[in-house]
Amino acid sequence: MIRGLMVFALFWPVLAFADHELDDRDIGNGQILYQEQCASCHGVRLEGQPNWRRPGADGVLPAPPHDASGHTWHHDNRLLFDYTRLGGESLMEARGIAGFKSGMPGFGDVMSDEEIWDVLAFIRSTWPRRIRDIHAARNPRHGQ
Repeated sequence: MIRGLMVFALFWPVLAFADHELDDRDIGNGQILYQEQCASCHGVRLEGQPNWRRPGADGVLPAPPHDASGHTWHHDNRLLFDYTRLGGESLMEARGIAGFKSGMPGFGDVMSDEEIWDVLAFIRSTWPRRIRDIHAARNPRHGQ
């Protein structure tokens, strides 16, 4: 029993990070980074690219909107973070899905983890309260 508690205590920071919340982030920094790194594909107003639900001739879907009209809020924080950090194809490959076509590059070499979390917090801050509440339900806090 004590050994199990010691192992849990050792991995507590890792477990807490896995449930990383977007609260208390630097939304202003996230907005700046979004404009610098994301807006060219996902739109200055988070509107995404035209016809984002239909793949192009290359089989790749256009960049989706990150506003409430898109599906970003349908996904939990961890998936959004990993997708941003690794990129679409690399994330799916890491999850055992080969041949997934994605136009989303990885930003892990461009932004720090904290900066990625700031961008995600900025995106969330633009959603209406109802959407933020639905999204929060996909991200249970530790111990719930």
